[in-house]
Amino acid sequence: MSKRFDGQVAVVTGAGRGIGEAIAKKLADEGAKVAVISRTEANAGKTAEAINTAHPRAAKAYAVDVADFSAVQELADVIFRDFGKVDILVNNAGVTRDGLSMRMSSDDWDVVMDTNLKGAFNFIRAVQRPMVKQRSGRIINISSVSGIMGNAGQANYAASKAGLIGLTKTIARELSGRGITVNAVAPGFIETDMTNVLPENIRTAVVGRIPLGRFGVPEDIAAAVAFLAGSEAGYVTGQTLVVDGGMVM
Repeated sequence: MSKRFDGQVAVVTGAGRGIGEAIAKKLADEGAKVAVISRTEANAGKTAEAINTAHPRAAKAYAVDVADFSAVQELADVIFRDFGKVDILVNNAGVTRDGLSMRMSSDDWDVVMDTNLKGAFNFIRAVQRPMVKQRSGRIINISSVSGIMGNAGQANYAASKAGLIGLTKTIARELSGRGITVNAVAPGFIETDMTNVLPENIRTAVVGRIPLGRFGVPEDIAAAVAFLAGSEAGYVTGQTLVVDGGMVM
């Protein structure tokens, strides 16, 4: 029985854990070959090994700092040599350096912007020419509800995620004539290492603001990505799909 992404190649950044790991596994479960990318070889290798256990030879692991433009270009060349093409790009890599703006250092601002926003641009630059030549492709950027509503203590993170939405719309317009769609997914509060460290009183307060009354799970985001990457979403581009249990509706 054929699967949704049979014969397709996906690149997923920040795939060593959490949401990125769930996305990489979901796409592999649906038949894609996956380039699993993380900052460290250990994290990328862990996800790729799990995928290959379920789907032999479906994944390869790569380590790169997504903020390093030249390193990303070099890695893209390797991925194209290893897989031959890229059909799906998921820009998920992200970091936080939270703090009130009056105390936020220049370094904390730069690290978050360089990873979350510039990192996505770097990978888009690296894959868009081959996608244009093949006249098909799906680019999906993982934004955040923080980029839509703002969040005290996250000036850098919210700005980077809002920037991703603007980047998504612009690249969607630039590539729409070549059969390439570009969309964003904006997760709300998802059960990951990043949210597991929240104090219980904060978790309780957050859940109180979510109409569905719970945090999401990484698989919720993976399902949204799979929809946008599939043929069913062929007429959807430049959009931000909010997956947040209704928090910012």
